[in-house]
Amino acid sequence: GSPPASGDAMTAKRIGDAVAYIRGLARLRERNADWAERAVREAVSLPADDALAQHVVDVVVPDVAALLRAIDGRKVAVPGRSVVLRVAGSAFVAIEPDWRNRVLATIGSPDVALLLLMVGFYGLLFEFASPGMIAPGVIGAVCLLLGLFGMQMLPTNGVGLALVLLGLVFLGAEVFVPSHGVLGAGGAAALAFGTILLFDTEGSVGIGVSRGLVATLVAMSLLFVAGVGTMAARARRRRVVSGSTALVGVAGVVLEADGSDGWAEVAGERWRVHAAGELRRGDAVRVTGVRGLVLDVSSAT
Repeated sequence: GSPPASGDAMTAKRIGDAVAYIRGLARLRERNADWAERAVREAVSLPADDALAQHVVDVVVPDVAALLRAIDGRKVAVPGRSVVLRVAGSAFVAIEPDWRNRVLATIGSPDVALLLLMVGFYGLLFEFASPGMIAPGVIGAVCLLLGLFGMQMLPTNGVGLALVLLGLVFLGAEVFVPSHGVLGAGGAAALAFGTILLFDTEGSVGIGVSRGLVATLVAMSLLFVAGVGTMAARARRRRVVSGSTALVGVAGVVLEADGSDGWAEVAGERWRVHAAGELRRGDAVRVTGVRGLVLDVSSAT
């Protein structure tokens, strides 16, 4: 037959190493080595009573105090000698994680790490879109670094992370390069698939982003794109309020006339005007076009 693929060979080597280690450990502790091997190769498990019956564990007890009583007087092998345990009635102290470990554990949560990453990106996006606000940039930079720290604590899938970042880039590009929603929709899709694939759950039980958070992030992204698109459409329909083109449609009064040319007061300023017909002093006119410093006008009546 053909030789095994490199990936299969590497997997077989890792399983073989794990089996050799667990069998050696089981023999050292006088446990069921055959079942230990099956636990590695087949991922089997046992109820507590069956584990005790098959000599996989030594005792089954309801609490720590009962455990200390059950193992009191047992001999255990330590490097170079045997030790008899005298632990019945011993006091035990529960050591809780300090504030630093609790904070790191929170940042290392998949949901929190992803939220920090997105808040950081949007904070920097708002800062670039509206320079000088400062607060969004500061908050965004801090959250982005914390999010990346959380990601490196987790079994992150490179393809999933790349899709998330690509989705954020597409959504950000929609703000600066309106694409009639194409970039926004593509960014939302990339974000959805990226969050699903973000963490490598093989061999990591309980690691993953909740479906509710994925749905919320995608919905918020689509709302963001829709909001940006609506504002852009309104801006395109809004009347120009600055520059010479803003004078089109504005009424004025002729101050001086010489045939079809003359001077008129428009928007509080004196402008050179030209009309298709003859102008007369005092006529009400309306701007129809702009040619450099000359306004084309017609009668406002």
